[in-house]
Amino acid sequence: MRTSAVRKPKIVRTAMCGTPHFVDVSCLMVVALPFSISKDTVSNQTTHVATAPASQRPDPVETKVEQEECQLSTRDVVGAYVALTKPRIIELLLVTTLPVMFLASHSVPKLGLAIATMVGGLFAAASANVFNCVIDVDIDEKMRRTRRRPLPRHQVPRRSALIYGIVLGIIATIILGFGANWLSAVLALFANLFYVFVYSMLLKRRTWQNTIWGGIAGCFPPLIGWTAVTGRVGWEPLVLFLIVFWWTPPHTWALSFRYREDYEAAGVPMLPVVKGAPEVAVQILIYTCATVATSLVLWPVAGMGWVYGVVTIFSGAIFIFEAIQLLHRAYAGLRDALLKPMRLFHWSNTYLSLLFLAIAVDPLIAL
Repeated sequence: MRTSAVRKPKIVRTAMCGTPHFVDVSCLMVVALPFSISKDTVSNQTTHVATAPASQRPDPVETKVEQEECQLSTRDVVGAYVALTKPRIIELLLVTTLPVMFLASHSVPKLGLAIATMVGGLFAAASANVFNCVIDVDIDEKMRRTRRRPLPRHQVPRRSALIYGIVLGIIATIILGFGANWLSAVLALFANLFYVFVYSMLLKRRTWQNTIWGGIAGCFPPLIGWTAVTGRVGWEPLVLFLIVFWWTPPHTWALSFRYREDYEAAGVPMLPVVKGAPEVAVQILIYTCATVATSLVLWPVAGMGWVYGVVTIFSGAIFIFEAIQLLHRAYAGLRDALLKPMRLFHWSNTYLSLLFLAIAVDPLIAL
């Protein structure tokens, strides 16, 4: 009979979806299937959808994503795997690695060593970020800022992403071990495991202190850069470790202010979700002051010159000023986007980049 092929019209949606909880039907079958459906049947189904309650109608956003899954090109797949590594976060991590190698060498580091350390660090950070995407896929699906990532859009199977993260981690360890030294490789591996198991799996969903202690993983690049050159840990990289440790909370909480509703909807207890804006702004100011103060400690510890001193004082003053301005807006009763937290967020990125650029340039000026 003509209508027997379409008794269960949900099969069409199943074919387009490609998600784990639907039956897997190839895209070619989806294309061929409509030609076996009669005009009357299509007309009846269209009328049914148009008159159905809003809650039962297909989600146009979901339908668009489903259609994209059947249209992924090789370029799209490659782009999805690259996006899983969160390249913008990797850039920031590498910014705190290479300049430290200049400081440890008191000149330009050896090219081969610098390349091995940077490439190994890149793969290590990429591995940690991929694992984070796998663990947080349910959170990413609920947040506007992250719902377009590859896993929520089903562009990459979760199992494939997990294997991808493992392979990246193995490659990172091998490159750092043979290209730099095994101390640097072990430090990178420890940072990766800490980020995955302590931050992503243990702290992130349980406490507002997730950023404080989970941020320790992001403090390791200075240690890795230093040990790659010297083969040991010294006071200089430990001070740099502390700079990044104090810097991470105000940087992350500023972003959390902007996307507070997203985090709340996803059930992530970031500080702006569980505390009022004034209290969060006070914490941001405290950690900002601690960051700047620690950066000044590096001046005598590492024997830095005038370039580092000038950059640290002026960039640190602006960082503190932005934190004070945020606090004033919070006490004035402004909330969320009206607090303009992204001003502090963007300057925190600039501050860290300028600071580590000065760390690289200062030893060269002293030559």
